[in-house]
Parts: sequence; structure tokens; C-alpha cells
Amino acid sequence: MLLKIFFNYIFGYVRISIEGYYIERFINICTSKKIVIWNLKREAGIKLFFNVGINEFRELCKIAKKTQCKIKIEDKKGVPFILHRYKKRKIFAGFLLAIVIVIAISSNFIWNIQIEVQGNEKFENIEQDLEEVGLKVGKAKSEIDTKEIMNKLRLKRDDIAWVGMELKGTNMIVKLVKADKKPEIVDDSEYCNIVSDKEGIITKINVQNGTANVKVGDTVKEGMVLVNGWMEGKYTGVRYVHAKAEIEAKIWYTENITIPYNATETIETGGEEVNYGIKLNNFEINFPKGVSKFEFYDTIKEEKKFKLFSDFYLPISIIKETKKEVKKEQKEYSVDEAKNLGIQQLEQQLDEKIADKDKIVNKNINTYENQDGVEVEVTYEVLETIGTNEKIVF
Repeated sequence: MLLKIFFNYIFGYVRISIEGYYIERFINICTSKKIVIWNLKREAGIKLFFNVGINEFRELCKIAKKTQCKIKIEDKKGVPFILHRYKKRKIFAGFLLAIVIVIAISSNFIWNIQIEVQGNEKFENIEQDLEEVGLKVGKAKSEIDTKEIMNKLRLKRDDIAWVGMELKGTNMIVKLVKADKKPEIVDDSEYCNIVSDKEGIITKINVQNGTANVKVGDTVKEGMVLVNGWMEGKYTGVRYVHAKAEIEAKIWYTENITIPYNATETIETGGEEVNYGIKLNNFEINFPKGVSKFEFYDTIKEEKKFKLFSDFYLPISIIKETKKEVKKEQKEYSVDEAKNLGIQQLEQQLDEKIADKDKIVNKNINTYENQDGVEVEVTYEVLETIGTNEKIVF
């Protein structure tokens, strides 16, 4: 619809007023004949204003006559009428025509890739992977096989549960759903051991099926067999089973940091310098403002792609570069202040790692003072269920 309106602008369109008692019938006939009209505005109940392409105006007149409506051209718009208005200004007309040609050619390419991920999940290096499987900005639409790209992307990444692609104008929308990382599910009919998926000390083991390979108090490492998938009877001998058990262990999570007594902090002053540039596909043109007056600053670069409509992007971007002035300030900490700051930061890091805070049974904090600062180490002791099934391969 938007693309058709755009081409109507290139080839010209007119603003029409129509008046009569059968306007609804007039609109219904236009719809059945697939005549595109837009920007409708009703006035006084029996009068309607709208836009229509010049190539469909004659058909409109026939429908108006059939529905006993009075039709009138209120305004003429679009490239042909602009060229006619400025026909004496050849340079302007030529420039305008060149722009139209560039836009028409650009419509055959992809100029923006919009990635939508369900649940605001993150995919690392997804833009690079899309480019490697054949989807990149500047590629012709005719060269893009969406089915092939989606298949290649699924094979390349195992963290994608579902991928979909939709082309709108010059904008390719890639929709992704992240796959949950789940351990391999072993069917109950298959023989398997239970192996440790973490390092710790066993605090509880309750075996329902299989033979325990560890006991309470044993230290286990990741990958170690906790319960064997076999049982031995006096008369039956060894028989293989699907091991089942409830196993709990103490797991330790440790983080450490060094807080110096004298630290340099970076603080924004509020001063800013803004510089603009233009990017034509991959070619960037900057408009320099000379040497920055700031001694220290952080640079933030933003790119805004130029578009005619919501999904009709062009290979032109406006680059905004903002330099924010910062200053360096010396911060001095006492021994106690350094210790408290280190503990606070490490506890925050550990709290983010552990989902169930009720399982934390102990916190161990160690600090070591030296000449330059304080070394802080925080350890959380957590009770967790461990163990995952592993098939027995004969």
C-alpha cells in the first residue's frame, strides 16, 4: 500500500472532492475495483476529499457519473506537476529527477536489517552471523533466499529455537526466539548413570534406582559418576538400569576484588560537543569542528537511517557524534571504607549468580591489607541439587 502511494507520488496524483448522496456506494465501487485512495476527509456529510493517482482519475469519473456524484479536482501533486511548474528551472528539475531515479533504484535493495528478539533476550554476534549466511545491508532483494538464510542460521547457531524473516519495503525484519539451554533428556527406558554437573561436597544422597558411587561427605568434581546405572544381585548378577536419585551438595561460589586506597574516578561535567556526518552506505563523510576543547571526554556515536516511510529505508544515514567532557578526581579510602566497598560489590555480583537466596547456608569474607589497598574475597556456601543423566554406551 505504502509503495503504491509512493509510486503515485512519482507518477503524479490529484486531490479530489466528491459531493452527492451516494458517497458510500461510490467508495464501495472503488474498493471492488481495487482503486487506491488515501487521506480521506469527510465534510458536511455529503462531501468527501481524498487523493488518487492520475492514471485512475478517468475510471473515477465513470464511477462518479454512475453514482450521481459531482467530482472536482482540488489540487495536483507529485513529480510530473512539480517538473511542469519548474520546467524553466532545468537544473532543479534534473536534480529532482536524479533523486527520483536513485530512490527507484534503491527500492530494489535491503538498506536496513531490523532484529526482533522475543522476551528481550540477547544473541551475541547475531549481526555478523546473519552477514555470513547471506543477509547484509546493500544486498539486492532478488539475491536473497529467505528459506536458505534461515536454514543456514539454524545450523550455525544452537541457541535459536525459531527464526522468521519478513521483507517490508527496503527493511528486512528478522524475528528470533531464543532456545532454552536444557540438559539432554534420557528416556526412562534407556540405561544411564548420574554424573556430577558441579564441584562440591555431598550432603545428602537418596538412591531410588542404581548403585551409589559416592557417600555423604565425599568431595566430587564435575563429570564424576555419582550413581552407577547398574545393580548387582546375588542370583540375578549385574543388570543395567536407568539410575534415579536425589543428591544434594555444598557448592562454593567465590569472587574477589582489590580496592586501592587511592583511586581515580571519572565524573561527567555536563559539557558537550556535537559533530555531525553523513554515511552513504559504507562511505562516511564527517564535518569536523576542529580540535576538541576538552582534555578528557567520552565519545558517543549514534546513527539514524534516513527513510521515506516506516519501512522504506534509503542508503543514507545521519551520524551524530557527541563528546561528553569528563574530569578525573582522586578518591581516598580508609581501610574500613575500602573493605566495605569491596564486600558490597562482591555480594552484589554473587547475588546475581544465585537464584534461590534461601539455599545460602554460609558467607565467608576474607580481607587482606597491603601497602596499596585491600584485597577482598567473598565466598557463598550454597546447598544445591546436583547430578544429570548420562547414557551408558556399550
